[in-house]
Amino acid sequence: MGSEERDPRAVADTPRRSRIRLDQPLPPRRKILPDYDPEAFGRLSERIARFLGTGRFIVWMTVLIIAWVAWNVAAPDALRFDTYPFIFLTLMLSLQASYAAPLILLAQNRQDDRDRVNLEQDRKQNERSIADTEYLSREVAALRIGLGEVATRDWIRSELQDVLKELEEQRRAEVFPADSERGRDVDDR
Repeated sequence: MGSEERDPRAVADTPRRSRIRLDQPLPPRRKILPDYDPEAFGRLSERIARFLGTGRFIVWMTVLIIAWVAWNVAAPDALRFDTYPFIFLTLMLSLQASYAAPLILLAQNRQDDRDRVNLEQDRKQNERSIADTEYLSREVAALRIGLGEVATRDWIRSELQDVLKELEEQRRAEVFPADSERGRDVDDR
């Protein structure tokens, strides 16, 4: 019985340690706390902060407070839910302020991060622009130096006009040789 074959079902029933495969990711673990998207929360806080900074919010808050106070002053005693010192109103406003302040700070932090990224991009763009400007300045200077050694259109034109005048004088001298001899002084040789 030493070479006896094992039943495959018996092997499956025996508890054994599962092999860890390195070529496959581990299954996700159960988390105690729920996941949340910090970007979604940040966007929501920006929307709330944007609303809290509008005149519409101030108008609605003023209308709510006036209605609250009017109801608790003018309503019958049985229907009033917050009597004169308005403790519950104070509590509600404190609660609103305690949530509004951190949301506004979170929105400002996100705006600061965006401003920092934009500032860095602007700085890099300015560096590239400065480098391009310096390169173009060097190229223009090289072209000016090169043009100093090259004949310009005006210089060539003046040289051609001088040559044309000399040719005309030579032609006149050949056609009218006596005029050219009479017009010369003895010392002009």
